[in-house]
Amino acid sequence: IGAGPAGLATAGRLRQAGQDFIVLEKSKQVGHMWHMHYDRLCLHTVKQLSHLPGLPFPKDYPTYVTREQLCTYFTDYAAKFNISPIFDVEVASITPQEAGARWLVRASDGQKWSADDVVICTGLNRVPNEPSWQGQEQFKGTIIHSRFYKNPDPYQGKKVLVVGMGNTGAEIALDLAEQNVDVSISVRSAVNIIPRDINGRPTQLTGKQLEKLPFGLGNWLGNQIRRLVVGDLRKYGLETKKISPLQQLKETGMTPVIDLGTVKQIKNGRIKIRSEINLLDQEGISFKDGSHYDFDALILATGYHANLADFIKDIDPILDRYALPNTASPKDHLTGLHFVGFDNYKLGGLLG
Repeated sequence: IGAGPAGLATAGRLRQAGQDFIVLEKSKQVGHMWHMHYDRLCLHTVKQLSHLPGLPFPKDYPTYVTREQLCTYFTDYAAKFNISPIFDVEVASITPQEAGARWLVRASDGQKWSADDVVICTGLNRVPNEPSWQGQEQFKGTIIHSRFYKNPDPYQGKKVLVVGMGNTGAEIALDLAEQNVDVSISVRSAVNIIPRDINGRPTQLTGKQLEKLPFGLGNWLGNQIRRLVVGDLRKYGLETKKISPLQQLKETGMTPVIDLGTVKQIKNGRIKIRSEINLLDQEGISFKDGSHYDFDALILATGYHANLADFIKDIDPILDRYALPNTASPKDHLTGLHFVGFDNYKLGGLLG
């Protein structure tokens, strides 16, 4: 279920193993979400650790593959392994059967499939998380989720607030600042920020080496690198998490902010940091620190939900505190279901 990178990787391995399969995809193309992302997006992970099984990236691809290159690669991958999804099929339910194959897959248009094994590859970013605030209906500006942001063109001459400072929020704010848009980021909690590269070496590769060190040395060194390269950002309004970037990833599944230049723009004042939003009104936005500023647009970089319980009955026992599967192939009443692309607790991101 799903023809994004996880679905393609699974189908590619099944093809190499000589197994028959059907791929269902709700959009009209493979890797649909990557086609939808903002223009400037590149992978934050190095190409040698980010390709799908059985097909390395072309040699002429850069270290950090661009969104357009990745979309082309996904199309080429599907062609190489003869993966032909059934498009425009949105799965409405996956339920157990008493006779015949173990599972019945129903689509929203009424189509049905029976299978002993169903691999769910619908991803972490299936449903946008869109918070709301008191007074939002009075706000005169525009509000969009980051899923619909493409580039700074519509925001020239406007004051923009990006809500949330994960990787998406930090990079959208950077994109706007580099095109001289008046941009701020609303940040409600401490963040971990690490540079993408240090002296030309990808931090991902350094992190994989630190991970192997005993006695917590990797965490300690990671903190020292963060302190020396990123520095203390409290005077700019940013608190740093007390746990190391490695700890954050392994314990929460939350990727640290991979800095591509946002920190520099914060330090030189081209990106302002605001506190958590309290309420909206006709004049602008009030924040929980008591401040109030006018804005013309909000971009909600507030993440997504997998929402697997929407279409899989009785899945709650295997969901962790972030509502993600805690195992790839559960047993008992969920035997025959498999989950690929939900383990966000390792260095290298989901593609890795």
